[in-house]
Amino acid sequence: MRHLLSIADLDVADANMLLDTADELKKTLLGRQVRKLPTLRGRTVVTVFYENSTRTRVSFEIAGKWMSGDVINVSIGGSSVGKGESLRDTALTLASAGADCVIVRHPASGAAHRLASWLDQTGVAVVNAGDGTHEHPTQALLDAQTLRERLGELAGRRVAIVGDVLHSRVARSNVRLLTLLGAEVVLVAPPTLLPTGVGSWPVEVRHDLDSVLGGVDAVMMLRVQAERMHGGFFPSAREYAVHYGLNKRRLDLLPEHAPVLHPGPMLRGMEISSAAADSERSQVTEQVRNGVHLRMAVLYHLLAGEEAE
Repeated sequence: MRHLLSIADLDVADANMLLDTADELKKTLLGRQVRKLPTLRGRTVVTVFYENSTRTRVSFEIAGKWMSGDVINVSIGGSSVGKGESLRDTALTLASAGADCVIVRHPASGAAHRLASWLDQTGVAVVNAGDGTHEHPTQALLDAQTLRERLGELAGRRVAIVGDVLHSRVARSNVRLLTLLGAEVVLVAPPTLLPTGVGSWPVEVRHDLDSVLGGVDAVMMLRVQAERMHGGFFPSAREYAVHYGLNKRRLDLLPEHAPVLHPGPMLRGMEISSAAADSERSQVTEQVRNGVHLRMAVLYHLLAGEEAE
């Protein structure tokens, strides 16, 4: 792998390679008091987040440090971006300063691809940590890792993705990855929160959540992204919760083996109730744990895989 910009860049073998490596890293570190591997010693990883983040940024930082890499977080508020520096100049500055990998989150769809095109000749790897409403590939991969742990192989499994699909890069990456791995995906949302052209996606589209839950192997709730909304997409938060929130009653409609996922942050009481978020079915904290190992796997294959092999 040269970069990780989109799930579309992966084939089945690539996806399984990353998931298998994440599983092996998780087993290797299990029970260790000192969670350190020498894999990225001498490598420099820089995170550049133009949008707020807790889970993604922290897990990439921990992943790099657990592999003995030097991890540097660029604070946009305290960088030259605040003086008007362009994304291109920021990228070339980081490459010139010695970065081996740049992990970027940006509000503009396609920003990670532009960054990679500018850095292609420098040897610096780029990881897309979320670009606008386009994609979030490492989130989809850690979700797939979590589902594999609970369900085994994903081929033939049916996964419901519920909520604000329109503004969700997580949904787009998950649709691509889950269908690549042979799963069936059903999107459940009000018509106002579905993208134009969703009929051409390899998914089933439904609007009635109750009618779907009894026939799925897993359900993934999405955050309602109010910061990306301009106008009224649904009458009220209460109305949304009534029709599309995962509450205790709906939790009981799921088959016994079906886990509940959420990429976070969770809006409790709106898209998911505390009873569902804190239930035994909930894999939310396991997703966060798996995020560290999955992102370790990504950094390994970008920066150390060929040398190790």
